[in-house]
Amino acid sequence: MALERPTRLLSLAVRLLLEPRRNIAVRGSDEPLPVVRIPRALQRRQQQRDRGSFPRPVLVRPGPLLVSARRPELNQPARLTLGRWECAPLASRGWRHRRSLKDHFSIERVQQEAPALTNLSSRGSFVDLGLEPRVLLALQEAAPEVVRPTSVQSKTIPPLLRGRHILCAAETGSGKTLSYLLPLFQRLLSRPDPDSRSSAAPRGLVLVPSRELAEQVRAVAQSLGRYLGLQVIELGGGLGRAKLKLQLCRQPSADVLVATPGALWKALKSQLISLQLLSFIVLDEADTLLDESFLELVDYILEKSPIAESPAELEDPFNPKAQLVMVGATFPEGVNQLLSKVTSPDYLTTITSSKLHCIMPHVRQTFMRLKGAEKVTELVQILKQHDKANKTKPSGTVLVFCNSSSTVNWLGYILDDHKIQHLRLQGQMPASMRTGIFQSFQKGSQDILICTDIASRGLDSIHVELVVNYDFPPTLQDYIHRAGRVGRVGSEVPGTIISFVTHPWDVSLVQKIELAARRRRSLPGLASSVKDPLP
Repeated sequence: MALERPTRLLSLAVRLLLEPRRNIAVRGSDEPLPVVRIPRALQRRQQQRDRGSFPRPVLVRPGPLLVSARRPELNQPARLTLGRWECAPLASRGWRHRRSLKDHFSIERVQQEAPALTNLSSRGSFVDLGLEPRVLLALQEAAPEVVRPTSVQSKTIPPLLRGRHILCAAETGSGKTLSYLLPLFQRLLSRPDPDSRSSAAPRGLVLVPSRELAEQVRAVAQSLGRYLGLQVIELGGGLGRAKLKLQLCRQPSADVLVATPGALWKALKSQLISLQLLSFIVLDEADTLLDESFLELVDYILEKSPIAESPAELEDPFNPKAQLVMVGATFPEGVNQLLSKVTSPDYLTTITSSKLHCIMPHVRQTFMRLKGAEKVTELVQILKQHDKANKTKPSGTVLVFCNSSSTVNWLGYILDDHKIQHLRLQGQMPASMRTGIFQSFQKGSQDILICTDIASRGLDSIHVELVVNYDFPPTLQDYIHRAGRVGRVGSEVPGTIISFVTHPWDVSLVQKIELAARRRRSLPGLASSVKDPLP
């Protein structure tokens, strides 16, 4: 009896549920069926779900890539170049949103050698540029690996030998140092050394922004001057006037002086050095020297220098004046205003390269979207992978760039905890500590150097294989100089750049870099007055 009651209840419930369907079935065909309306928002949501359930087909084009992204539909083949007004599907377009974390893309290497070495004639040599045999012999003894001139050297040396003032703007690592040192030495050899010249009156001056670059230029100039009988000395910063005076008294008479603006300014103020006998003055890395931090010092030095207004004044036997050379990879807008104070712009020859302010086509550049807390872990992993690869096959060294001295020190402590050996270089170090750090890194005492931007300007780094922007550079000019540490003329290994992108202002710069790479154009905002006709 107890089992029959649930059975009756179940059959009654089934009968009640099926009754409406029976009524619908027996209705006539002329009666309308009930309509169920679905909201439009629900329809769109269902359509999006159906569309997302089937992955979109990706068209894979054969051949090398110019841009390779994590999402394959954003790849760009190397043979495709976007037009100036064509809309570009940027891989970094949505990187301001937090959902873009862990995203990445790379600008691939599309050619093997540096732009400074492309389109050069195999028959071109330094003899064709007008250099004297003894200068060529000194070059052969000091740098036997330098066989042919680069495109920048071929354009710069002849007008320098004709006595023109030069403004040379070319990409980093294109051989600008030799392009002004060789004519400088030839000019000094052609003019007799006055017997009354004191040890504090050099005939040639090379002004550089940092002590590390001063050490490098002095080493190159000394190797050439040794075979020509010319003396080269260096005047670095970080010394007081008493030590500066002692340093100048100990050194012999100088034909060429390589100095930083601060040290030379102190020496001029103390009347320890005279620039009245100058035949040649060079502003190396002129974009940095004309920055706000150095502009007042450089302006004072140029006022004390007898710069010629015309080529005729260079050959005046009674009162010869100096030839002016300015070289750099980028130039600010106010360069013409400064030049108009010291010389006539009519006698200035502007030389630019075809790849000025462009993304280097022979260096792979990777951009990674990360949280700030993830950068240390990613860096440690990259350095350990490089160390593991270095044990299996010989590889190059690593430069890690930070935006502040405190970040360099803090990151150094982190690497110490992970037992990763490295060197540190930042501007707040005392002069005694900074001396020789970059030279020891160049010689291979350590494979990793953590540094600020003082190691990004002009320093020769042919052994560097990897540059890591731990902090993304604040400007596009800084990115160009950091990227120029790899892929230089004479580099032994192909270069790679890895940049960590964290902040929204970093994303803005990355999007400009990616757009310039996809369109194969120069970076925006850097086409300064160096390309405009001089007044």
